Amino acid sequence: MSRSKSSARTKAPLKILFVASEMTPLIKTGGLGDVAGGLPMALAALGAEVRVLLPAYQDLLAQTPDWAPEPRFSPPPGFADCRLLTLPAENLGVPVWALESPGFSDRSGNPYLDAAGRDWPDNAQRFNRLCRVAAHLAGGRAGLPWTPDVVHANDWQTGLVPVWMLLERIDRPTLFTVHNLHYRGDFAPEVLADLGLPGWLNHPDALEFYGRIAFMKGGLVFADALSTVSPTYAREIQTPVLGEGLDGLLRHRQQVLHGVLNGIDTALWNPATDPHLPAHYDAHDLSGKAQIKRALQAEMGLAVRDDIPLLGCIARLVPQKGIDLILDILSELIHLPVQLVFLGSGIPELEDRLRHACASAPGSVAGRIGFDEGLAHRIEAGSDLFLMPSRFEPCGLNQLYSLRYGTPPLVHHSGGLADSIVDTHEASLADGTATGFVFSPPTPWALLDAVRRALHCYRQPEQWTKVVRTAMAQDFSWNHSARSYLRIYQGLQRPIAAA
Repeated sequence: MSRSKSSARTKAPLKILFVASEMTPLIKTGGLGDVAGGLPMALAALGAEVRVLLPAYQDLLAQTPDWAPEPRFSPPPGFADCRLLTLPAENLGVPVWALESPGFSDRSGNPYLDAAGRDWPDNAQRFNRLCRVAAHLAGGRAGLPWTPDVVHANDWQTGLVPVWMLLERIDRPTLFTVHNLHYRGDFAPEVLADLGLPGWLNHPDALEFYGRIAFMKGGLVFADALSTVSPTYAREIQTPVLGEGLDGLLRHRQQVLHGVLNGIDTALWNPATDPHLPAHYDAHDLSGKAQIKRALQAEMGLAVRDDIPLLGCIARLVPQKGIDLILDILSELIHLPVQLVFLGSGIPELEDRLRHACASAPGSVAGRIGFDEGLAHRIEAGSDLFLMPSRFEPCGLNQLYSLRYGTPPLVHHSGGLADSIVDTHEASLADGTATGFVFSPPTPWALLDAVRRALHCYRQPEQWTKVVRTAMAQDFSWNHSARSYLRIYQGLQRPIAAA
């Protein structure tokens, strides 16, 4: 009897509850949205049974009219004002649940920040509700006929999921993924009582962090396993330099810490079919790339010239992304000569510096403050070289898009950038592995030296084309990442009791 039950269990699809605070294309502020928009579908394609749980932000609900209330949903005690909405799998590839509750569905705008760029004052209460409901669903206590085998929580907004599962004695394994350790979800210690959490959690071995309560620590301390979005970043966050004060805890848990590089949507990012491009190309016929470059130069007000290398940069204008490193050597870059095109927004100081750079060198430097999806695709396709000098980068996606579009990335040796780009030098050209250009340390002059190396290669068309085609041959689809995550989930499964 026990053998037949075990055999049936092993053949059943693994059931995964994926909990996140954003998901492309419904709502996105950063890389987490891309992960939630790609990984669950890739897992489903490998045979897993996935449900995604999100907050029902007003802007998220506006994306489609297909949301329907889940009539069987029974909320946790004290959460009578919560509803669960369902989006069928036909829409995004997997079923999606959205938690409708005060603080989510009654306001528009950024999920985490108000119009002035400050944290919403009720962030702790809002995301505690999401975590509490996730635990309720995981324990099979919500009145629904589906219970997961494993719960996958992501970033500080879901850090209390393992905490509530512990408190509610819900015996399901949990994986907690850190997408960016810099954002911890810090709150005053009084928040514990307000959220109905016990006072013992205000302890360094639990949620306490230098006199505050950090939701991130809920996942780091209490989840069964941890992951982050690249192997190198998994090592970096165990050091004082990039550990954000949590490196000791992460070293303590290093045996259950995994580094899995993110993937990309290779159907959405495909230069052969991309609807945002005025021409198309592939690794066998690159002629369309030159047409896109000329169109991009014209669109951005740059001199339309085939003979000058065009360097693209798409990033948040914040110190982490190293945009200041580029601006610090702008005059040297222009005289190489090169053209530069920027897209992004961020802190006022860097936005002002970018505007001044564009005004001081019209025809050579162009930029747009904000974000434009179509322009982002055209910069990836039309640029000759993509600049990504991030001081630290947990994974990064633009360098993966650049590889796909045959635009060799020039990156700082950090996190996922180090894991995905092979520096171009004599040996890597000889063995056919070169895909871009890597520099270190993160200084303006190391960046300038790397640009000079890249331009030396660019002026040798046979070598450059070899790098471009090698870059385009790389496979960073979600399929690889999903297989890695499946192995982690399977390693977390509890032993099946004999009948």
